[in-house]
Amino acid sequence: MKLFGWAIALAAILATPAAAQSANPTNQAAPAAATAAAPAGNAMATDPGGTGGPAQAATAPFQYEAPTTGIGEPVPGGWSTQEQVTEVGREAATFHNIWLLGLCAAITAVVLILLLYVMFRYRRGANPTPSRTSHNTMIEVVWTVVPVLILVAIAIPSIRLMRAQYAFPKADLTVKVIGNQWYWTYQYPDNGGMEIVSNILREPGDPTLKPGDRFRTDADGPPLLAVDDRMVIPAGKVVKFIVTSNDVIHSFAMPSFWLKIDANPGQLNETWAKVDRPGVYFGQCSELCGARHGYMPIVIEAVPPEKFAAWVASKGGTMPGATPAVAPAGAQPAVTPAAQPNPPTPSAADRATAND
Repeated sequence: MKLFGWAIALAAILATPAAAQSANPTNQAAPAAATAAAPAGNAMATDPGGTGGPAQAATAPFQYEAPTTGIGEPVPGGWSTQEQVTEVGREAATFHNIWLLGLCAAITAVVLILLLYVMFRYRRGANPTPSRTSHNTMIEVVWTVVPVLILVAIAIPSIRLMRAQYAFPKADLTVKVIGNQWYWTYQYPDNGGMEIVSNILREPGDPTLKPGDRFRTDADGPPLLAVDDRMVIPAGKVVKFIVTSNDVIHSFAMPSFWLKIDANPGQLNETWAKVDRPGVYFGQCSELCGARHGYMPIVIEAVPPEKFAAWVASKGGTMPGATPAVAPAGAQPAVTPAAQPNPPTPSAADRATAND
């Protein structure tokens, strides 16, 4: 009887691998079938019509604006500063273009007239015997007092302008700007902590472009200034920028805002802007930061507040004070049935014992 049991056990051991191999194709096909069924199930869940076409999103995708020629970007052959779209920028541009440049022109004209007068009045033909005058008290007082008055005339509006730049009003939005080699990261702590990574867009003929990669178009901006993801801020609101760096010193500069501040690793610098005019504005890193320093553009799009809220929603963020969406009453979450495990296969010894 014992010999008969051992013979059955030996036969079961030899037969088990063959049975397992014949069962494996079915078990292996199950995950593949489940994987193949998953996209269809997702499509059915998001496409109520069951047509198999692309599902329509709950909200329309955010539409970025195309830049306006000559606004917020360099102008070929331009000889002045860019048109300013902030109150501080307009005040600074007026101070620079009218007061400082006018003062420089006046000083240059006075010095030029004095030189021409001295060259003509005291030439050798008119003065065969040169004067031996070594000093003149009146002239010395004038050339000391006049430069002091000029500096005071420059200092008073300069201090007023600096006060406007660094007296931070209450911020409606905070954006943390992080410089990296060689791209920018923008974080929105007031909007759920969402983060935007902004890289330069390459040109259509760039040999490093891979099939399917996005390249620059005129709707993105000028060459070397367009990016794949813009910073978006609300127009007419005070935006505070907290600027830092992850590696080396960069500089966050936006000429149309009259804004430039260094991004230092391990240090937080602050500045602000209130953009009056919606539009697309271009800047660049303005501190030599390595081999690709010239490929770190900055693009800021100012939009109306309601459009800014739509952009935040499209990026998965939330507006301050917004109530998270609540599922309707009575709605039950979808439950995926758990896979049933295969029953355990009895061992050969168990079957031998059962036969005994």
